[in-house]
Amino acid sequence: MEGRELVKQAIRFERPERIPVQYPYDWRESDIVNVEVMRYLMGPDKRHAEWGFDWAHLENELTMGQPLAAPLADWHALDGYPAPDLQAPGRFELMHKLKAELGEAKYYKANMVLTGFGVMSCLRGFPQLMEDLYLERENVERLADLVFGFEEQLIRLLRAEGFDAVSLADDWGTQQSLFISPAMWREVFKPRYQHQIELAHDCGLDVYFHCCGYIYDIIPDFIEIGLDMLNPGQPDINGIERMGQDFSGRLCFACPVSYQTTGITGCPEDIRREVDELVACLGNRGGGLIGVVPTDLAGLGAAAGNARTMLDAWRSGYSRKGGAANRQTNSD
Repeated sequence: MEGRELVKQAIRFERPERIPVQYPYDWRESDIVNVEVMRYLMGPDKRHAEWGFDWAHLENELTMGQPLAAPLADWHALDGYPAPDLQAPGRFELMHKLKAELGEAKYYKANMVLTGFGVMSCLRGFPQLMEDLYLERENVERLADLVFGFEEQLIRLLRAEGFDAVSLADDWGTQQSLFISPAMWREVFKPRYQHQIELAHDCGLDVYFHCCGYIYDIIPDFIEIGLDMLNPGQPDINGIERMGQDFSGRLCFACPVSYQTTGITGCPEDIRREVDELVACLGNRGGGLIGVVPTDLAGLGAAAGNARTMLDAWRSGYSRKGGAANRQTNSD
């Protein structure tokens, strides 16, 4: 079965014959092709974002880095602040190239790289924006309208360019909790995500949402507003078994092997063991599970060969001992 149909079956809990995989090291071997449509690493030194801020690489050149300065440190700068040029030349050039090379059977996902609150925090500054949520709510709403509004304009263009899904990325958790209270998140941001998801669906697109950290408390909200695929960057700190008990069969999870622990320092058997846990807990009710191999594991310090081990583990996840049985358990 081809990649696009495998992904669709996973989203719909229709028991795909194997786990679909996103493998960024060779798109020919990947079911999902992740194509950037926003430019965050522009210029000869790859330090400029098209939203107007620059990066400092604090660890190594393989990381995205952190913003050097906030363009909107003064709220007066928000008046007339320009969103990126929606019609910027070359925005979809990579998509056209990859689709010509790889064909129609792949599942093509438009990667916005960094979205929503993440972009807002780069423009305003993270500590300041956290204060502003309490002290400058009107300005926060204006900034959110600018950022989310541009993203919605871009979403409207994607289906015509051949994409199957849009990928949003907005981290909301520390290692222990959300950045803000669930109540505030639901008041300020949930309606905006809901609008984006509904718009994408109206445009014929699925929605994939990356979110690092502890986000368990808002997973029910993502289900409620119709999210198709959730990529919890660290499924282990949210409790893999607990997520399975509460959410398996209600939301398709696109999961990595932990890229802070197992995926970096683990041996092949450790990686297979963690994949088996994800399959047993999250892919056990119709197979709502996608295997994600993280980008640039070498830059994160992973052992040589770990990316390939992950790919092989995901591909055979239903056939190893326990995988197939767990996939059938509680399938109703």
